[in-house]
Amino acid sequence: MHQNLAVLLIKCPDRPGIVAAISSFLFAHGANITDLDQHSSEEAPGTYFMRLELQTGGLDLALQELRGAFDAAVARPFAMEWTLTRAADRKRVAILVSRHDHALLELLWEWRRGDLPCEVTQVISNHPDLAGAAEGMGVPFHHVENGRGTREAAEARMLELLGASTDLVVLARYMQIVSPGFVARFPHRIINVHHSFLPAFAGADPYRQAWARGVKIVGATAHYVTAELDAGPIIEQDVGRVSHRHAVEDLRRIGRDLERRVIARAVRWHCEDRVIVHGNKTVVFA
Repeated sequence: MHQNLAVLLIKCPDRPGIVAAISSFLFAHGANITDLDQHSSEEAPGTYFMRLELQTGGLDLALQELRGAFDAAVARPFAMEWTLTRAADRKRVAILVSRHDHALLELLWEWRRGDLPCEVTQVISNHPDLAGAAEGMGVPFHHVENGRGTREAAEARMLELLGASTDLVVLARYMQIVSPGFVARFPHRIINVHHSFLPAFAGADPYRQAWARGVKIVGATAHYVTAELDAGPIIEQDVGRVSHRHAVEDLRRIGRDLERRVIARAVRWHCEDRVIVHGNKTVVFA
């Protein structure tokens, strides 16, 4: 099925006629729409968002030619930001990790069982501890030391490993800050899992911060990475209940389970082209 499936993502100023123009264009070129989800923002002027799945087996044009025709006939007249991708063209994903293994193992497990629609190309870590976990799943592992005195050289080496073919970088509890220059190489293509329900308790040791405040829930957040620490557009969050009986380590244990589920969902939705960034927010058609 995926061989004949494509996904169209659209963001544009809201106005009458958008859906009619898109559907008429696709019908005229032999596409069959199998799923459509849309949203219009409430602010004025509004913004329109759409995710559309279409079958491509009956197209009268090759997909690249269809892109050019769509740009001229629909996208430019409606001032659209858009992508049209084949579902079969899986995104190439690299995972950065330090010593905590739970987020990495969740991603690798879901990928191996076929539930994560991507190609995991490599694992990069600033510690050698998880080499066996990655290589045991058949994924190349690279140890790149990183710290205050080595960050520039480390990021240069990581960028060399990532190359131009990496579609998504996942920080699966990578306990190093990446520089604005590194982030700029992958705009809205770096996903981090933060062990807190952002924007609360940003920065270091959030579970201890939460415990000190006597919270009744702890959470985890998956978000796109921006130059501002822990402030990028949020993709997914989840929470778990805690009480006065829970110690800091209990919060960490509950949080680890939340983190692995949150990061797996966020990566899956990104790889399925379900996320549209709008300012410092996201629209997620999940």
